[in-house]
Amino acid sequence: MTPNTLKLLFIGLLAALFFSSTFLINRYIAVEGGHWFWSATLRYLYMILLLTIGFILFKGISYLKTLMQVFFEHLLFWCITGSIGFGIFYAAICYVADSSPAWVVATTWQFTIIASLFILSLFGQKTSKLTWFLMIVMFMGICLINFSFISIEDIKNQIFSVSLIIIASFAYPIGNQLIWEVQKGRESLPKIRKDVLKNIFSKVFLLCLGSLPFWLFLSFFFEVGVPSYSQYICMILVAILSGITATSLFLYARSKADSPTSIALIDATQAGEVLFTLGIEVIIFGALLPTLTGLVGIVLVVLGLLGLSRVK
Repeated sequence: MTPNTLKLLFIGLLAALFFSSTFLINRYIAVEGGHWFWSATLRYLYMILLLTIGFILFKGISYLKTLMQVFFEHLLFWCITGSIGFGIFYAAICYVADSSPAWVVATTWQFTIIASLFILSLFGQKTSKLTWFLMIVMFMGICLINFSFISIEDIKNQIFSVSLIIIASFAYPIGNQLIWEVQKGRESLPKIRKDVLKNIFSKVFLLCLGSLPFWLFLSFFFEVGVPSYSQYICMILVAILSGITATSLFLYARSKADSPTSIALIDATQAGEVLFTLGIEVIIFGALLPTLTGLVGIVLVVLGLLGLSRVK
């Protein structure tokens, strides 16, 4: 394992730790009765507000104007990428949180590890057979963890929830890969200023703005009421911990990846969310420990991740 690979692995796992707050807080809000739509939407509204304040304080109002100019110059790209990578992804995650424990949502979400390989192939990026094998090992572990929780009495709702998360697991890497491809100068995609693309917070800000049409469109199909008081407070935490900190760390690690295998490794670090979410939910919220089958699944996930870190 090279020092750079070790560094990227650490950053990816650190991002997974902060990402785990999403599943825990969303589940808490769901139990409290808050509507999932506001759990999703408030996160991105807060992120836009916090990043706007940050840019003004540290970069100046002129930099914020530059970002808005870049956004409107490539409006279609940012709206499509933001709606897929942030909108569809997070709407599905929040919807499922209404009926499933946080660690189960986090575990099922790891299908994105396999989805990432398909997305890389779709964009013409080749990965080794060993990478595919290790990804499949991790996915088998994820399946075992889920099997330890499945209830026959509620199988229809569980299948529906799993289907939504699988959709989310494809949406997130599509958005991330579109950004990576633009940064690498892919001919078929817009030419966006390099100085903007090099700034992680700028990319997150532009993607958040791009997701706004999706949230507006979605609001026409649900009776959402008004956010609960706890949602206003909790989603600030999600916006800071997961939305800004975790997403920025993850996109930074991904931007430093110089090969499809490195990208696959960074994407695979999201498996850490399972361990972090499970540990925190058991310790703080008293969630049930996984069965022996689930523990075997956790071991497979960890072994697969360690193996990926050694693939050249």
